[in-house]
Amino acid sequence: MSSDRLPDTLIVGGGIGGLTAALSIARQGGAVTVLERSKTFAEVGAGIQLAPNATRILRLLGVLDKILPVAVLPRRLVLADAIESRELTSLDLTDFPERYGAPYLVLHRNDLLSALLDACAQRGVGLHTDASVTDLRDTGTATTAVCADGREFSAEIAVGADGLHSRIREYFIDDEPVNSGFVAYRGAVPMDQVERHADLRDVVAWIGPGLHLVQYPLRSGQMYNQVAVFRSEAYLRGEADWGSPAELTAAFAACCEHVRESLKTLSIANRWPMLDRLPMPHWARGRVALLGDAAHPMLQYLAQGACQAIEDAGMLAAELAAEGNASRPFSERLARYAAVRAPSAMRVQRAARTWGEIWHSDGVAKLLRDELLLSSNPADHKYVDWLYRENATLPGNDPRAAAGPVPQAQDGADGRWQREKESTL
Repeated sequence: MSSDRLPDTLIVGGGIGGLTAALSIARQGGAVTVLERSKTFAEVGAGIQLAPNATRILRLLGVLDKILPVAVLPRRLVLADAIESRELTSLDLTDFPERYGAPYLVLHRNDLLSALLDACAQRGVGLHTDASVTDLRDTGTATTAVCADGREFSAEIAVGADGLHSRIREYFIDDEPVNSGFVAYRGAVPMDQVERHADLRDVVAWIGPGLHLVQYPLRSGQMYNQVAVFRSEAYLRGEADWGSPAELTAAFAACCEHVRESLKTLSIANRWPMLDRLPMPHWARGRVALLGDAAHPMLQYLAQGACQAIEDAGMLAAELAAEGNASRPFSERLARYAAVRAPSAMRVQRAARTWGEIWHSDGVAKLLRDELLLSSNPADHKYVDWLYRENATLPGNDPRAAAGPVPQAQDGADGRWQREKESTL
């Protein structure tokens, strides 16, 4: 693919989504510059789950083979009762390569980021750190990002991949993150420090009223990842300091012994409020588009945040490089990308909220949920087929046929976005 068929691209944000987009475009022959506001390229958190809808794309990019040696391919996804210490249901993952064309795996976030970073460097992607974008301009013929230190970067298009607290999102909509009232403690420790663990062949989610604990191994079984999430009563009371370690202990006090004892090896140094935003269908305007959490931040209950960002990246590059697109305005290509991806990503956003309600149900709702889960067939994939199967929004197919008419794109000559206040968690 010749580079003159792809626009020079500026990507704001050097996380998993931004680097996957950079690599996807660079592999098609495009020139890409990535601006990361932090001083280094690094991921916050520890473990990450990658489903086939993401690993298929990583395979196309040559990244899957790089991460497999440090990943774990779990046998099952398990839902277990955090109070009664019993398995409720499971999903067999062993046939995923045959069923969905790629494996389900878990690994450390930084292992994935490092593989993407190395691949981007090898492809000549411009990688800049400590580049906090304070102003983004779309002149109708180019885009220019101005950083806090005065540096300016220009390209033919710009992509905002700067996460939940995206500054570029304000180019499209004036909204704020939605606080679910839940908080997460998470981290990974060396396996020899773990006294209690679930079956190391599985990803296990212990679910209970207003809480859950997820456990699985990382780095070929050398580390153990845990994520504890609970609804904060202090938040519901309107207290400023909510989700404290003391509240964590109290929230899980009624859980079974395994869950309570597991919390002893969980880091309490940091905590994260569980936030998302309302779905937004329009991710492209003129020569600027959004990607990943900047476009569709979601709660973690489907383990799809990074997966959806990777799908965005693959589709963005595919649309920019599609046959017959050479004569189309860049704004139209971006609009098509957004039109194809938005419906699918918004469905995942909504489903993640619903799944969280199911996990955390209590009373009669919990009894009904448990009965349904206990009677389910572990070999039945009908509830995940829509999420994991190959579909029209993935590279390698023809998404344009499924997208319908492209929205009218406008290259406004005076498009401009300015950040006026700092984002806070």
